[in-house]
Amino acid sequence: MCKKEDSSFCFAMGILAGVVGGIVAGVLLAPKSGEESRKDLKNAVDNLREKYSPEVIQAKEQALCAIKNSKSKIEEAYNKFNEYLKAKQLAKAKNNETNVDEM
Repeated sequence: MCKKEDSSFCFAMGILAGVVGGIVAGVLLAPKSGEESRKDLKNAVDNLREKYSPEVIQAKEQALCAIKNSKSKIEEAYNKFNEYLKAKQLAKAKNNETNVDEM
């Protein structure tokens, strides 16, 4: 699913998913009250934010860049296809005009 040039992004997302999954599993399986679990979860999220903030920011920037690149490629393909359709319609109209003039 991840391409070779996107390996750092994929690695960061994998780490992030693993950490989040571990925290959620730990909170759900811990025999604590709801209030204690929420407090522990908040502390874990705060620790993650402090520890992995640069990596998360970098992953977000890479994701936004990939989205921007994909968007421009899609727009370019759409414009080419639109030009192709217009050219086909113009050719068809000219052909019809020529056929009418020959009658």
